[in-house]
Amino acid sequence: MSTWALWPSIAGLAVSIVALVLAGSRLARTADALADRTGMGKAVAGALFLGAVTSLPGIVTTATGAFEGDAAFALANPIGGVAVQTVWLAIADLLYRRANLEHAAASLENLLQSLVLVALLALPVVAYATPELTLGWVHPVTLLLPLLYAYGLVLVRRMHEAPMWSPAMTSDTREDDDQDANPRSTSRLWGTLALLALIVGVTGWVIGQAGLGLIAATGWPSGVTGFTVTTAITSLPELVTLIAAIRMGALTLGVGNIIGGNVFDTLLIFVADAAYTEGSIYQAAGSPSLVLLGGTILMTTVLTAGLLVRERRGIGFEGVAIPAVYAGTIALALSTT
Repeated sequence: MSTWALWPSIAGLAVSIVALVLAGSRLARTADALADRTGMGKAVAGALFLGAVTSLPGIVTTATGAFEGDAAFALANPIGGVAVQTVWLAIADLLYRRANLEHAAASLENLLQSLVLVALLALPVVAYATPELTLGWVHPVTLLLPLLYAYGLVLVRRMHEAPMWSPAMTSDTREDDDQDANPRSTSRLWGTLALLALIVGVTGWVIGQAGLGLIAATGWPSGVTGFTVTTAITSLPELVTLIAAIRMGALTLGVGNIIGGNVFDTLLIFVADAAYTEGSIYQAAGSPSLVLLGGTILMTTVLTAGLLVRERRGIGFEGVAIPAVYAGTIALALSTT
């Protein structure tokens, strides 16, 4: 495909922002209702319904970059998606003024998902160290990502059904209301979710083409552009649904949306490796992408510590450290480009 020019790329990104904001505002209400109807719990519903659907723009953007032969851009999108969505939690912490968000949204499922996310992000580090190992053109470690993701969901579901630990409940802890007040039928809710998924998926293709056009027109580094510009846009549904969930009082659903979306985004690394057929994607992406991956693992570890420590007031140490690590990671990646 021919690369889009600068102004069509900017226009495509602008239209995508509007579409994703509008779709994201509906997603939280739909997922909240489906969580009540299915009885699977807010954290699991946030991971499956919101996490998967809001990750669709990133999936299509990642695949577009890989098919176009830009390895750094393709890998930076899933990694950057995890990073910027973690920053969204720090922003939401500022909006929720009653208490620390990680304290109020106490959930063992979200804590377990964070640990699964660290494990999933560690696998590509092994692949970066051994780029010569391939099955066809795909690294064997990449093939482990879907398996570990599926097993992680099994563990989260098991913990929801029979928890062996429980967070200490305080006056600032907010449990999501499981009362179903949505008048629409279950079939209409599923239809709405499917329609919203289609909208955000098409928008992802536009963002991918516009991002590649922006790189070609400006000469910006592919990895950093994918880590910042395009992922900030593809991750807008997560931000919108997070804010909507907080306003509805569904804190566990909102945090589960972000963490579940981050876990799902690691599968995009599998998409990138499978769609990039010009050799080892890890070798082609280069050292800046490894810097972005390391910084993202550190951000996830800080978030996990915040979920465990649960400071009661203010934004907590994680609310300060996560944006700082994000900015430092971008600066370090630029210095190695």
